[in-house]
Amino acid sequence: MKGVVLAGGTGSRLKPLTRVTNKHLLPVGRMPMICHPLLKLKEAGVTEILIVTGREHMGNVVAFLGSGSELRISLTYRVQDEAGGIAQALGLAEDFAAGGRLAVILGDNIFEDSIAGDAGAFATASCGARVMLKRIDDPGRFGVASLDASGERIVRIVEKPEEPESDLAVTGIYFYDARVFEVIRKLKPSGRGELEITDVNNWYVEAGEMSFGLLAGWWTDAGTHGSYADANRLAANLDLPGEVTKS
Repeated sequence: MKGVVLAGGTGSRLKPLTRVTNKHLLPVGRMPMICHPLLKLKEAGVTEILIVTGREHMGNVVAFLGSGSELRISLTYRVQDEAGGIAQALGLAEDFAAGGRLAVILGDNIFEDSIAGDAGAFATASCGARVMLKRIDDPGRFGVASLDASGERIVRIVEKPEEPESDLAVTGIYFYDARVFEVIRKLKPSGRGELEITDVNNWYVEAGEMSFGLLAGWWTDAGTHGSYADANRLAANLDLPGEVTKS
């Protein structure tokens, strides 16, 4: 299994901090934000990783991470020329995936749990997709998953609902088989003019091929000033394997 970290976007909700650099290079705890998903993938045994980021700050990202040798991983890079949604960014990983399976993390997702167990479960599944869910108090800010009566199967995912049917937020941690690129090619832009990852996930839900895992520890995105402050507080003493330092 290969990994993808999606670190594009303009970071507009974190201005003026992101006028200086890509938001994923801002510090969270003891290291830049982007190191958190990279090290979580490495912990899960995923060491071939593609980073997708925007053209404005690609040079800064490459200058910091290089080949990935400091983290004992192998990095490849792709440029997302313009913001077209998470699914559009993921579509740039098709050649990198080379017909294999992917573990995908949004670059601003900061969380406590290891995903090694879920990566292993997905690696042995016949096909399909898997998402990581988290019970939170305000799930309406994210995609919200509804389960069947048994609590073992997702029946739908609704993006940012006004009245959420559950407290299960879909985090930015996904696993996909190679068919994800066929799904992305058939997507139509949403009202925001973007290709939505929720539409990708619902394709697998409707096909009966979506599994899920639950994060037990803390989780946050770091895309707003409030959640960025939360991420720094939560990650202040986070013990991540193979911390990276730069002189």
